[in-house]
Amino acid sequence: MKNILVKCLLVLMLAPLTTTAQQDEANRVKEIIHRVNTNWQSRHKPQVRSFWDNAVYHTGNMEAYFLTKNEQYRQYSEDWAIHNEWKGAKSNDTAKWKYSYGETDEYVLFGDYQICFQTYIDLYNIAPADYKVQRAKDVMHYQVNTPRNNYWWWCDALYMVMPVLTKLHQLTEDPVYLDKLYEYYVFSDSLMLDRKDVLYYRDAKYIYPKHRSSNGGKDFWSRGNGWVFAGLAKVLKDVPDNYKHKKFFRKRFRQMAASIAKQQQAAGYWTRSLQDPAHAPGAETSGTALFTYGYLWGVNNGYLSAKKYKPVIAKAWQYLEKTALQEDGRIGYVQPIGEKAIPGQVVNAKSEANFGVGAFLLAASEYVRFLEK
Repeated sequence: MKNILVKCLLVLMLAPLTTTAQQDEANRVKEIIHRVNTNWQSRHKPQVRSFWDNAVYHTGNMEAYFLTKNEQYRQYSEDWAIHNEWKGAKSNDTAKWKYSYGETDEYVLFGDYQICFQTYIDLYNIAPADYKVQRAKDVMHYQVNTPRNNYWWWCDALYMVMPVLTKLHQLTEDPVYLDKLYEYYVFSDSLMLDRKDVLYYRDAKYIYPKHRSSNGGKDFWSRGNGWVFAGLAKVLKDVPDNYKHKKFFRKRFRQMAASIAKQQQAAGYWTRSLQDPAHAPGAETSGTALFTYGYLWGVNNGYLSAKKYKPVIAKAWQYLEKTALQEDGRIGYVQPIGEKAIPGQVVNAKSEANFGVGAFLLAASEYVRFLEK
């Protein structure tokens, strides 16, 4: 009976809707966004650190703000920025700045502390004031003028920092940010990209055949590839049409879209290890939501074929709304913080996280735009 219901809902989602029906559906999804975001904000104060997990939530919160213009959302992110002094890691001694893994104030060049600049720049663009972006400018100007290009050594960084560079280019018109965007990305490709499958290993530790999934295959982490795919959508959104490497990023985005679609499960989600569902079986929301956002943005903006990817989107949204979304507005089935698919790790309806909510808000906001088009 459940399978029949799912099939019927998919038929309805794929069928052409009247303008009125589309708007009614868009309004219903906006209500879901409000329920989810209000639930999260009512249970969590904004005065938390600027590290990646909180910062990912704010990328989703700001997307919900841009869609709805709900002032409560903007104020929540502003309160978070104020609490963190509009900074990531806070060291002012450039001689001590680091970019390997670390959570102390010396890790200024570490992408997990730089993602906060995405939201600070967004808040600046709403109400300009130099203090909101001064730290972002200082840190990233310093970084792009160093000779190193190996800052993005793990795939998460491609979501965390690529949009910071594109937003700073928009803000300053300095071409160095787009030059370094490409240079850093090419380094990441050399380290983590599987060119046959056009999917990314989380970092050099997981490259096949040095590392294998439980069943001896390649182990592509779902959320990690979600970071890359969503990050590419954000890059394409921001870079100008005359950017000399735009075709490169567009090609990679389309290649990943085709590769990821092949791994989608019948129930609409993607498992934690993309090509080995048995390695860590069952639903997972954060990777699924990031993929859904990428597909929706690509279709909405003409980078991906609507005919080809609407069925992928329909099944993915069906999972996000009917399984991941809980009755009270919580988002479940989010794999906890980590860097890989872990056999035996419990992920269920009670598994929630700030970054999972952020990813859901990204997908839901873009789904509204899809419906309103």
